[in-house]
Amino acid sequence: MRHGRHPPASSRDARRRVAAAAALLISDSGLRDYRLARDKAAARLGIHDLASLPDTQEIEAALREHQRLFGGDRHARTLARLRAVAREALRFFAEHEPRLVGAVLDGTADEHSAVCLHLYTDHPLDVMTLLAEHGIACTESARRLRLDRAHSREFALLRFAVDDTTIDVTLLPYDLLRQAPLDRTNDRPMQRATLAMLERLTAEAEPAAS
Repeated sequence: MRHGRHPPASSRDARRRVAAAAALLISDSGLRDYRLARDKAAARLGIHDLASLPDTQEIEAALREHQRLFGGDRHARTLARLRAVAREALRFFAEHEPRLVGAVLDGTADEHSAVCLHLYTDHPLDVMTLLAEHGIACTESARRLRLDRAHSREFALLRFAVDDTTIDVTLLPYDLLRQAPLDRTNDRPMQRATLAMLERLTAEAEPAAS
């Protein structure tokens, strides 16, 4: 006799259903908070047992599978376009130790996604001046990032558009260059890429996209 509220097979099936529904929600709406997407998907499905809720890695795997099955060439073209924009943005901010982060880097980006950069500088006004000199209007706000499991801080956030693509730039002090903030989806250090790393990644992906 099995113990627990659900047999293991039933729980696994529920996790897959919630992960697939969350992936669809992320793909359709551009929502990038995996936990929020999971909770909304579970509520729609009427699933509330914690053992039946997928973790963020399961949701990301479901999202990749959804994009593979339904995105096809369109997803590959969108990702290639966004990575091309990211390369230009990394070149533009070259003096400020730029790093690409987020969905454009990890390959789950879609038409809703922004190109997200971290800049490392002790002179944030220089970044504002650079944008102003090129006639680029931006909005200013703040973003809270977790530096480790016990500490978080707010950092300046700049957003502007290049054609139809949003560029999302977080300004961090130079002394944090060696310490990637924690990824909110898995509590591990964020994946980051320099221009050279992105160019290698793009070159590796070209045969698959062609």
